Amino acid sequence: MPVFLLSNELIFPPPQLASKEGIIAIGGDLDIDRLLLAYQTGVFPWYAEGEPIMWWSPDPRLVLFPDEIRISRTLKKVLRKNQFRVTMDTGFERVISECAGTRHDEEGTWIVDDMIDAYINLHRAGYAHSVEVWQDENLAGGLYGVSLGGTFFGESMFTNISNASSVGLVKLIEYLKSISINLIDCQVKTDHLIRFGAREIPRSRFLKLLKLSVNQPTKKGKWEFV
Repeated sequence: MPVFLLSNELIFPPPQLASKEGIIAIGGDLDIDRLLLAYQTGVFPWYAEGEPIMWWSPDPRLVLFPDEIRISRTLKKVLRKNQFRVTMDTGFERVISECAGTRHDEEGTWIVDDMIDAYINLHRAGYAHSVEVWQDENLAGGLYGVSLGGTFFGESMFTNISNASSVGLVKLIEYLKSISINLIDCQVKTDHLIRFGAREIPRSRFLKLLKLSVNQPTKKGKWEFV
């Protein structure tokens, strides 16, 4: 299948035209309007330093339905101990920087400086959110993603202390359920998220669910636990 070259026009080709690897387009920019359109279309950016912006829509798609979350016995014990304090949207820039640093340790990162700046802009516009997990005054772990309508698009997570990001994920899912977000996009398969109950579904089904979901009202602005 062809890979489309984006122009200044704010448009994406249908994600069904993505290559076998999931690439649908290259080029364009990371402005807020383009990023929001990408997520609404079922597309996300993913590229490395020195590469052009690459846009993806993989098939199958990894998703997690909040009602299907699985929590291991070990993690349940950690949650009962209350050894971590969890906040939301109190340190977005720090969380995304930590996620980028973690990826650098894994021989390269897709969270390049331009991506960091773009998602900070999304956060300031009320669409991107972070979860911070603290042990005492130390940032033990966290994650961030984008919220549109009834979907949360998970982007990345990091852990400095064992189980910290897992606790953050559980608390986030509890919060998402409370605000009627019923679809979490996990993008591509990871064993870690599979253990939490995530599963792969055909891209065609994901796009149908997304179309219904993004029409719901978006809870913009700062998120916080009640």
